[in-house]
Amino acid sequence: MATNKYNVGLNVKRIIIYVLMVFFALLAVIPIYLMLVNATRTNAQINEGISFLPGGNTIQNWKNLTNRGFKIFRGFGNSAFISFWCTILGVYFSSLTAYGIHVYRFKFRNLLWGFILLVIMIPGSLSFIGFYQFMARLHLTDSYIPLIIPSIAAAGTVLFMKQYMESILSFELIDAGRIDGAGEWRIFNTIMLPILSPAIATQSIFSFVGSWNNFMTPFVLLSNQDKYTLPMLVQTLRGDIYRTEYGSIYLGVAVSLIPILVFYAVMSRFIIAGVTMGGVKE
Repeated sequence: MATNKYNVGLNVKRIIIYVLMVFFALLAVIPIYLMLVNATRTNAQINEGISFLPGGNTIQNWKNLTNRGFKIFRGFGNSAFISFWCTILGVYFSSLTAYGIHVYRFKFRNLLWGFILLVIMIPGSLSFIGFYQFMARLHLTDSYIPLIIPSIAAAGTVLFMKQYMESILSFELIDAGRIDGAGEWRIFNTIMLPILSPAIATQSIFSFVGSWNNFMTPFVLLSNQDKYTLPMLVQTLRGDIYRTEYGSIYLGVAVSLIPILVFYAVMSRFIIAGVTMGGVKE
């Protein structure tokens, strides 16, 4: 009797969990779906209200984008270039920093770790004005350099990678590599990085999405329209010419999401593969 009550209670908890999961999934998916639907509708249809059925105005919305100075492919290229290097440099050097702090015992190690935690707690907006003035004095405005190089100092990524290393990293592997004659750089690049692949894939997704959607920093630093990123170009759709072309605006936003979805689909495979590999005992 007690067993039956326990099973009933367990089933009720599972049902509640599944209902909440479905609810939150719909809460995340429905806005994206409505955006895709509005990208296919005319301006009059959008003004009529919400609809879950696609329209047939996609081609015309696309023509409104490409025929009025919306350089979508150039924006794609600029955003892809910045996001690629921000992701590669930020994740690699953050992993290297976390590895050095976690593995090596050196003077002021705890002080350095405390400084990194302090940087995380300071809002980035507080230093934005000083950062712009510093870049202006170096004559690096209207350049991709201040958008890419500072991404190397990603304190949040360092924190995540260090916590991940503390949970899975085995010092025996490092000692074995040293005994076999491998240098410190080779140990990190050939032994540690494959082990850290799930964490690297996770942080790569966050870094790529953050860099791709970054609007404020490029908006302040870049003045040449040929260097505009895709979010900056989408922002220009809110000008007087496009004020009533809501379908074109939705289409521009929808197109800007495609690289994010593709990148997530590719990198999520490494997360699953890493978790599966870690769950197998030899």
